[in-house]
Amino acid sequence: MMSSEVFLNNLSQVRARITRACDACSRATEEVALLPVTKTWPAEAARIAFAAGFCSVGENRVMEALEKMEEVTEEGNWELIGHLQSNKAKFIPNNFSRVQSVDSEKLLRRLDAVAANANCPLRVLLQVNAGKDPSKFGVLPEETDGFLEAALSCSNLKVEGFMTIAPFAPEDPSVARSCFESLRQLRDRLVGSFEVELPELSMGMSGDMEEAIRAGSTLVRVGSALFGDRIQRNPSI
Repeated sequence: MMSSEVFLNNLSQVRARITRACDACSRATEEVALLPVTKTWPAEAARIAFAAGFCSVGENRVMEALEKMEEVTEEGNWELIGHLQSNKAKFIPNNFSRVQSVDSEKLLRRLDAVAANANCPLRVLLQVNAGKDPSKFGVLPEETDGFLEAALSCSNLKVEGFMTIAPFAPEDPSVARSCFESLRQLRDRLVGSFEVELPELSMGMSGDMEEAIRAGSTLVRVGSALFGDRIQRNPSI
């Protein structure tokens, strides 16, 4: 079981990595937020994160997160960072503060509808498969103009930016770097084309946060570097 002491020690190391990465590219550490990812960990992990001062935690699966919300009494927000099936969109309003993984127009329309029915506008990030990895979700970069246009037409969704997951290539950091730089450049172009603010770039995880920060990430999603190796849960959840 994760303890507060272990978490705080890991947190110190992660913050040091973020600071070094920011220093290396002349960015202020305040420009990069840290989202603890509690997926597959018991509810206690979220309690520890909230007690440490975090306002939000990230979860991959809707039903797993809802179970934890029943157990956690500490005040805090829950962000969905994993693939969301349209038939589970109804659980999002009033439970999740933001969905980072909006990856299809079908899901856009469904989220817009459930947000309207709940009278609960939703904050979202659009997931782009910037590395064109066939194993990853997200729209392709060349599809993003039309996808953003559709998203901006959804009156109950607030589009705050983009999210991506780099291809897994730990032996070659340039793979992740290219993916992250591609998304930043795409975001910058779309801001000019659509004349909108899209400040959030959710890029980088435990293994590649340095490359993401160098490329302009504003939010790194960190699980294993904070909590340790994943605990296997029921795969049906």
